[in-house]
Amino acid sequence: MKRLALVSLALLSLLITGNTMAASTLGGRLVLDDEGSFFVNGRKIQSEHPGASLVTGRQPPGSIIVNQMYVHYRIPADRKGVPVVMVHGSGHTGMTYETTPDGREGWATYFVRKGHPVYVVDHAGRGRSGFDPTPVNAVGDKAAPPEKMPSLFLGTIERSWANFRFGPEYPKTFPNVQFPIPQMEQYLAQLVPNTEVTLAGVGRNTVEALAALLDKIGPAVIMVHSQSGVYGLDVVRLRPNLVRALVSVEGGCETVTPKDIETPFVKVPMVSVWGDNSKGAWGVNGDKRRDGCQQAVNLINKGGGKATFALLPEMGIAGNSHMMMMDKNNLQVADVIQKWIMENAGK
Repeated sequence: MKRLALVSLALLSLLITGNTMAASTLGGRLVLDDEGSFFVNGRKIQSEHPGASLVTGRQPPGSIIVNQMYVHYRIPADRKGVPVVMVHGSGHTGMTYETTPDGREGWATYFVRKGHPVYVVDHAGRGRSGFDPTPVNAVGDKAAPPEKMPSLFLGTIERSWANFRFGPEYPKTFPNVQFPIPQMEQYLAQLVPNTEVTLAGVGRNTVEALAALLDKIGPAVIMVHSQSGVYGLDVVRLRPNLVRALVSVEGGCETVTPKDIETPFVKVPMVSVWGDNSKGAWGVNGDKRRDGCQQAVNLINKGGGKATFALLPEMGIAGNSHMMMMDKNNLQVADVIQKWIMENAGK
């Protein structure tokens, strides 16, 4: 049922690193035509090892749902932009696009203020989408050997620091870094393991779920970040007629091939957005990935498509980390992306 929701973000409070801080926003009340959540692409399977309940003990085999993807949507009352689907990266959930660690407005609500229906997802097998406990429980039940136990990766602060370009190495910071370093513990609290490794197909389930989401809601811009960059490319391959544009925020572009340019990528505009301090940076979010995206953009344009490489420092926007949607100038970056969407994907 459609409903009018008046949400005052200024009334929310967050517990940030031991201090109570009021979340604030330049936008004031958020007026929605509709808001809610649902799942797409779930599949019922038989689990021989559903696990043990703390109350009732070990459970017998039975049916469970796996591969589902959680979707939270907000539809603005004053709609004047194309829908945007926001997809997070490794170790994260849809929280990536919600309130920042220091309590400022995130992209999810900011794009709604700009008139875009926004759909924020958790990867299939991660966060609110849940995961399949069967392979983990099978080892615990001694029905599978220990080497079959999935490894549930969760990045440490020491690894994340340089990889996400907060600084050259932990705990040093770049002089111009825009990330809210004093609220680092609040940021780290939102990180989760990559539990999609418990699913057959791993990341492919998210790609198929995103395609199913487009089948349900219709044409939309797909915004991907980091790990999900290659997922966005695969969604373009699966649903070129439903992806209005692809926004890749420091996402991988390495799978783009000349053959791709002949079909889907000539139809779908793409922008690859990059922050500061990536030159010579340690880890995957440095020269190799950035230069690979520049090459992909050149390949698409040469093949007759429309692609943009947006290096923020060249636009006078400096100090952005890999987590630019949380940086102190996150709304300035959002304006760059939103302007590109309006010029390339229409309304």
